[in-house]
Parts: sequence; structure tokens; C-alpha cells
Amino acid sequence: MAKTRAQTMEENRAKLIAAARRAFAEKGYAAASMDELTAEAGLTRGALYHNFGDKRGLFAAVVNQIDSEMAARAKAVAASEPDEWKALLAEGIAYIEMALDPEVQRIVLLDGPAVLGDPSRWPSQDNCLQVTRQAVERLIAHGTMKPLNAEAAARLISGASLNAALWVAASDDAEAVLAKAVEAFCAIASGVLARQD
Repeated sequence: MAKTRAQTMEENRAKLIAAARRAFAEKGYAAASMDELTAEAGLTRGALYHNFGDKRGLFAAVVNQIDSEMAARAKAVAASEPDEWKALLAEGIAYIEMALDPEVQRIVLLDGPAVLGDPSRWPSQDNCLQVTRQAVERLIAHGTMKPLNAEAAARLISGASLNAALWVAASDDAEAVLAKAVEAFCAIASGVLARQD
């Protein structure tokens, strides 16, 4: 059975994203060659421009894919915690720990902000923020958290984990910085608890 035009376009998008992901991880955004990348995918530059507009558009699609995977991994870690507060903390810690992954470090945390600007404005980050806001609303309703503005608390908790991950990624000794970042993240986040044990 012949493929539809939509199926072919989706396959081409997937090939370009996969090739770009490898190129951006190995060489970084600036050094990644669009000619080499499209040749590896078996496609033309025209296909790249048709699907993503330009190199930056392709990079944004790669960042969105990886950042979405990071969110799913962090949610899976959180799901293993029966307590919702501990789950929220575990999700933030998992996100920070992913800064040790070379692909995440290079593409999302180092090149991402340089190319795409403020990460808090990325669509994938906005999705994470909404999930965090919903968890915060439940924690406030149950009396676990202080009665704060849920969006403000969610933005600050998410921002703390994102900035901790950025710090880890940019440091010369990521392992040492990770321990400090996680400890500080937990201490700061715990400040929103209604009762501090």
C-alpha cells in the first residue's frame, strides 16, 4: 500500500529530527552543518526548510522533543512516590539530575537558551509548568502547602529546578555542583510547606 503525503511528511520530519539530534549533541548548534545533516537523513535542504523553516526551527523541534522526554522521565520518577509533596520534589530533583546527561546538557541546557531564549517561554516548559501548577493547587487544597498563589508558587518551584539544572550543565564539575543544587532546591522548595518538620 502506498504511503500518503502526510505519512511521507511525518517520516521526513522524524528523519530530520533524528539526524539533527545527533548532530546537535555531537557538534553543538553552531557547528552542526545543515548539508551534512540533511544528507545523513537522505533528504534535501528543501525538506528541512519545508518542515521547519530554518536551522533554528529544526533546533526548536529537537529541544521540544528532548525537553518533553525529560518531563516524562521526571514524571515517571515522581509517580513512584505515594506522597504528593515528595512526588513534586522528586520530579524537580530528577529534572536537575538530567543535567548530567551529555545530550540534555548540550542541546537543552547550554545551546537551548542561547538559540531559543528564555526556557520558561518554551512550549514544553509551559506544559511542565501547568502540571506543576495543578499539583500545587492540590497541595494547597489539602493544607500541605501554604495558601499561596498557585501559579506563582509553581513558577518559582519550576524555575528553581530549571535554574539548578542550568547551573549544573554550565559548571566545570557537574557532579559536585549537582549535590549542592539538589540540597538547595529541596531547602528552598520546602519553604512553601504549611508545616515544617
